[in-house]
Amino acid sequence: MIRVLIADDEAMIRAGVRAILESDAGIEVVHEAADGREAIIGAQRHRPDVAVLDIRMPVLDGLSAAAEIVATMPATQVVMLTTFGEDDYVERALGGGALGFLLKAADPRELIAGVRAVADGGAYLSPEIARRVIAPYREGANARNAQARDAVASLTDREREVLSLLSAGASNAEIGGRLHLVEGTVKGHVSAILIKLGVRNRVEAAVLAHRGGLVAR
Repeated sequence: MIRVLIADDEAMIRAGVRAILESDAGIEVVHEAADGREAIIGAQRHRPDVAVLDIRMPVLDGLSAAAEIVATMPATQVVMLTTFGEDDYVERALGGGALGFLLKAADPRELIAGVRAVADGGAYLSPEIARRVIAPYREGANARNAQARDAVASLTDREREVLSLLSAGASNAEIGGRLHLVEGTVKGHVSAILIKLGVRNRVEAAVLAHRGGLVAR
């Protein structure tokens, strides 16, 4: 069971998010918060697997709350769910350790997919956000793309297979099922990929995979 905390200053939004998430029998909402400070206190008390945070909230904004949760409760993964997809918000969220960034206008199935992905140690971006994250690397970035291709080429065949699936948003369990590997072996491959590519997390690895031509654009 994936235990989730929801934080949004609008009660109707919280109710809608809860209804969507709990339509999945494998997800349980353990706490709701109306501001960032309450979200941190709730996370400390309930230790959820995933915290779904709005960005604009009173008392303490979602980005600040996310940074505090990531720093002090590393077992709790963070997904930002917001109306606002400005590039600055995306950069600050991912730089602060969030593994998911979803838009409220997105298909509700994306919310469930995103929560499941980050709970399994993966990452998830709304397609619109993913395109914008990748776009700068496609424009006038030939040198960086060449470096990315060299980095990807340094991986073993198996590591490239894992990276390709990771970049498509697959969780460790899904990668293991596709490649007939136990989950512990997949985690080992992911760790090796991050080290070899010189990146900090799965989101950065996915971006580099796109730049390096491993994943079709």
